[in-house]
Amino acid sequence: MPWSKNDYPDAMKNLDPAVRNKAIEIANALIDEDYEEGRAIPIAIDKAKEWKENRE
Repeated sequence: MPWSKNDYPDAMKNLDPAVRNKAIEIANALIDEDYEEGRAIPIAIDKAKEWKENRE
């Protein structure tokens, strides 16, 4: 089941909303590529944080 802005992993609950939304997008893409949730979530969070840093 894909995650959404209203339904996402607990690991993302304390993220800045923009970072969280990007992490959700990335995590859903990784799941589509057959990553397991346990790997997809931390990868997505790291990539979303990098994305935000590159935007500033």
